[in-house]
Formats: sequence, C-alpha cells, structure tokens
Amino acid sequence: MGPLAGVKVLELAGIGPGPFCAMMLADMGADVLRIDRAQSVVGGDPANPPADVLNRGRRSVALDLKHPDGVETLLTLVESADALIEGFRPGVCERLGFGPEVCLARNPKLVFGRMTGWGQDGPYSQMAGHDINYIALAGALEPIGRAGQRPLPPLNLVGDFGGGGMLLAFGVVCALLEAQRSGEGQVVDAAMVDGAAVLMTMFHAFRAMGIWNDERGTNLLDTGAYFYEVYETADGKYVSIGSLEPQFYATLLDKLGLADDPSMPRQHDRSQWPAMKERFAEIFRTKTRDEWCELLEGTDACFAPVLSMAEAPNHPHNEHRGTFVTRNGVVQPAPAPRFSRTPAEIQRPPAFPGQHTDEVLVEWGFDPDRVAELRRAGAIA
Repeated sequence: MGPLAGVKVLELAGIGPGPFCAMMLADMGADVLRIDRAQSVVGGDPANPPADVLNRGRRSVALDLKHPDGVETLLTLVESADALIEGFRPGVCERLGFGPEVCLARNPKLVFGRMTGWGQDGPYSQMAGHDINYIALAGALEPIGRAGQRPLPPLNLVGDFGGGGMLLAFGVVCALLEAQRSGEGQVVDAAMVDGAAVLMTMFHAFRAMGIWNDERGTNLLDTGAYFYEVYETADGKYVSIGSLEPQFYATLLDKLGLADDPSMPRQHDRSQWPAMKERFAEIFRTKTRDEWCELLEGTDACFAPVLSMAEAPNHPHNEHRGTFVTRNGVVQPAPAPRFSRTPAEIQRPPAFPGQHTDEVLVEWGFDPDRVAELRRAGAIA
C-alpha cells in the first residue's frame, strides 16, 4: 500500500489539473472518490474500462449537485473524508451549497483543495482561461522559444500539471499533515498562475544575478548555448546535449574529436555560440541517432536520444526502471516517486461515471434503502 493509504479524498470531476492531482493522490494509496455529474452517466462495460488514464485509480459516484438531495449526499460524504478537491470557478461551490464554510462546518478537519487558473481572487479571477494564458501572465511562457521566434507553449505541462495539479497535490498533503497536528482543516488555494511563477524561481534568481538576458533564446538553458541543445542526426532523428559543467563539456569535446582543436573558443564566449551551434549541427548530422547513442551513452557528456512517446516506454533504461506500465492494453507512466517501504501503485483502471455509486455509498455508511430513495429522486445515478 502506498504512503497515503487510509486517506479518503473526494474529487469533484473536472479536466486537466484536478484529475492529475487526484491521480497522484490515488497512485500514492489514497482512496479517492470521483464525484461525476449524474447527467454524464452513460453506462459501459467494466471489463473494457475507458482509456483516459488520467482518471485511473479512483471509483466514481454520480450525483446531481443541483438537486438538494445530491448536495446533501455530498455533504454526508464530506463528513467521512479527509480532503476534497474541486476545480470550479471561484464562487461556484458556494452557490451550489457546498463551499468551504459549509463543508468545514460538517467536518472541521477537512482539507478543501481548490484548483483554478487565476486564483480565488484578483482582477482575472472570474475570467475563463487555459494553461497558455496562465503561464503567459506568470512570465513563464515569454522566455520559452528560440531566438527571433515567437514564444513556444510547452504543451500544457507548466500550467495544468507542474504549476497546477502537482501544486495542488503538494498543498493538500501539506494541509493534511498540519491537520493531524492541529485537528483543524483549511482551504488550499492552488492557482496555476502562482504555480507557474514558482517554477520560474531559478530564472528570477539568474536575472537578478545578471546571468540571464531578457532576449529569448540567447541564454544558457533556452537553446542559446550550443552545448545545451537538440541536434538533428543523419537519419532525421534528434539527440539532446546538456554539457553545462566544464568536466562534462570536456568529455563531449573529446568524444566529438574536438578536444585538441585550437579553433575551439572558450565555452562561455557568447559571441561564438551562434557559429559553434552551426558547427555542432554539421557534426551531429554525420551520424544516425543510434550511432550517437553507441558513442555517447554511458559517458558523462550529458547526452540522451530524443525519444517519441511511442519509443520512450521501450528504451532499456525506462524498461529497467519500470517507468512505464501497460494496464488494460493502455501504455501509461507508472506512479512516481518510488518508496522503499510503501510502494505506490495503480489501484484500478479508469471508471465510467457513476460506476460505483451504490457500492461506495453503502461502504461510506449510507443505508441501502436510502440509496434507493436517492436514485428514485434523481439525486444519484
């Protein structure tokens, strides 16, 4: 059982960062119940679960949260929960009758986790948005990209997942630890704009130290440096080089046959970076990706092949680590991080909305007759 075994979490179904947070908590052993909308129940064969592995590890209860009995059912579940996470716009939970004050009145130790893009307050708080908008306002999007080109959105990894769901999971676990000491719950206000800003801390430090330019694509870690770059190989594939430290850079030059070349400039002579990038590009186009792997893997040149999503699960290192697993025919990342005594695991496949409504309500203390009444009233599905 994972380190969060015994922790009971309610997840109000949403998209992106909320489900990712819930997945992380479930992978760590928490009993996470996803509260789906009653209107989303369409049925399905449990033997062929949905492929959306972001919803793995949880059971699903379907409630009509616009029905008074649906709200009361949720609040009854809250009484037995350790945490609740939601991703509505600010004020929605309050208007529906299950805001933090109401929930904490029913369960004073509850951790009420809130996931939004802009946060619970501020001029933007009621605006719609997505990852690209949140990281833009946080100052995390503008520096990403190559010189002379537009900023490049890094998928939705920085806002939704790194600065969003991961931040909320961290906040919830911190609040759960504090509640064990104080006996009191609290609200966790996790905003993607805040999280994306926190992820940029090192670059604010670099800028204050005078070692980071505001011109995109000219710095050490933003593809400005020729020794921290992606290069195309002879077969149209790519390799990554990250030889930042002098000893690693020396290893790279040795492997490339440049260690004794008198024309090589000093590593941090920025005036020579563009020309050296062209020279390196020519060198890396002389061999295939596999040939570069044969030459550079196992050395301290700070090298790795650039793998596709299809290739990554089959790389020997990832196979050895068990970094990816296959469940119900779907290849997916394994739970992380690793624990020596309480290993994390995927508890169950994704559920269909409402798949476990009766099972869970009875398990959490509802009388079977009451469950039948709620179903007849349309409060559950």
